[in-house]
Amino acid sequence: MTQRSGFPFCCLTRRLQIPQLLLLCVTCHALLCSLVQPGLEGSASLMHLLSNKSNQEQGYCETEARLASSLDFWTLSSENLIAVLPVDPVKENYVRKVKNCIFSIAFPTPFKSRVRLVAVSKEVLEDILDLDLSVSETDAFIQLVSGEKIVFGSIPLTHRYGGHQFGIWADQLGDGRAHLIGIYMNRQGEKWELQLKGSGKTPYSRNGDGRAVLRSSVREFLCSEAMHYLGIPTSRAASLVVSDDEVWRDQFYNGNIVKERGAVVLRVAKSWFRIGSLEILAHYGELDLLRSLLDFIIQEHFPSVNVQEPNRYVDFFSIVVSETAQLIALWMSVGFAHDFVPNTSDDERRYKIGNQANIGMFNLNKLLQALNPLLDRGQKHLAAQILEGYPVLYYTRFTELFKAKLGLLGERKGDGDLIAFLLHLMEKTEADFTMTFRQLSEITQSQLQELNIPQLKQEKVKQFWALKMISKHQLFPAWVSQYLLRLKSNMNDSDSERRKRMTTVNPRYVLKNWMAESAVQKAERNDFSEVHLLQQILQHPFQKHSAAEKAGYASPTPSWAEGLRVSCSS
Repeated sequence: MTQRSGFPFCCLTRRLQIPQLLLLCVTCHALLCSLVQPGLEGSASLMHLLSNKSNQEQGYCETEARLASSLDFWTLSSENLIAVLPVDPVKENYVRKVKNCIFSIAFPTPFKSRVRLVAVSKEVLEDILDLDLSVSETDAFIQLVSGEKIVFGSIPLTHRYGGHQFGIWADQLGDGRAHLIGIYMNRQGEKWELQLKGSGKTPYSRNGDGRAVLRSSVREFLCSEAMHYLGIPTSRAASLVVSDDEVWRDQFYNGNIVKERGAVVLRVAKSWFRIGSLEILAHYGELDLLRSLLDFIIQEHFPSVNVQEPNRYVDFFSIVVSETAQLIALWMSVGFAHDFVPNTSDDERRYKIGNQANIGMFNLNKLLQALNPLLDRGQKHLAAQILEGYPVLYYTRFTELFKAKLGLLGERKGDGDLIAFLLHLMEKTEADFTMTFRQLSEITQSQLQELNIPQLKQEKVKQFWALKMISKHQLFPAWVSQYLLRLKSNMNDSDSERRKRMTTVNPRYVLKNWMAESAVQKAERNDFSEVHLLQQILQHPFQKHSAAEKAGYASPTPSWAEGLRVSCSS
């Protein structure tokens, strides 16, 4: 099936200053699973967690009483996976082609030098892993999150998968620098898979060294947490450690190899299975294993699908199509780019922001191709119809989100045109995506009307600098007139209510590439203050923060960052 094109509103190009958020494992080709049923896995000992006196006697909340104060009774397990899914019989850790299994056993490679914990997510530790923040100060914690030691009873796994890179089948990929160190079931009954990234070579490392460097790890840590607090499904980052081990990298693949430092991020997600997990099995004709893995994924992560139902794979596919449309629309609503140019690795601009919905269709088509060997003729036809409905699902959700960003209530003919008109003006004037919408949230209707006047008072230019930028376009007054007219049709609404509503969906701060780069440059000098500042600010992206304003996070991109480039190595 050919790749679809021409999705509405996806005309944004590199001329529009989209916040250059960085790639996580939330791409369409990544996590399939966002819903999960609780099950018995590793946990904190109930006797240990509940050994405190009553909350009334201690004056502590129930949550605090249930947090583990050490790792002594805190356990992980891989049993849920390896009891059902086959493991590579070869136990030696060397690069090879692996077949007829889902996982290979491989232990992380500890760093040789001193390891330093430089960032930790209190929320992940306490809300997901049932660990008191004080645990992060212990040697046992640093040994765990750096890959030096594995929790007793757990078996570290690396996952076999395949996939496409830049539209071309790349055959076996797999966890080349990541180790799944176990599954934890928390006090809410949620199961979370813990994965170290940058923890050493595996059978899937190909020509790599299995390591991650500090600059990419800082971005990973900050961006995953930033996306979460924007309300967008993503993996989470629990911790970031850095070593003094030498790791050599050619960042822009131009022959300029430099020495960097190795780092490891502890990531958590409900599942690390992806479309490529199924593709590799279909590609090599391992259909019994494909069926087993699909049934496991459905049983564990798609509770609304009956695993005994003959059409279960079609039902599963329907949910993935819907969730993919939802996810990419959410990305677009905050200006997140899966692989935003100027990524020098993407010289064909395949993953530019205006093409993300199309790439979603491409990925879903590859998923359907992997499912097809298990479908009968009627099921194949039904699944193809479901895939054809993806553009409508995406367009509908995209429109809903952008209407909310503009404070529009109800359904009115021409809302889509109003949104497209604004995005066109933003593109032509290279407007800042985040601050254009944020300033539309903060400006009053009477102030907005004044932007039609060529001469503005200097203080208003500074306050609404992004709107000033877009107001240079000769058609901006026409858009303002249409927008203000549309706002009048909002039923039972006021200007103050509109602004209040819009500031809850239009962030003032997102992790722009220059902000991440500034934090990285300081971190490479062992100054992690900006990493910590950004971590704090990005937890409350919709609230104005004096430290963020002082740092310029709501200001135009500084001149030093105008030529900033990233790559897949970043």
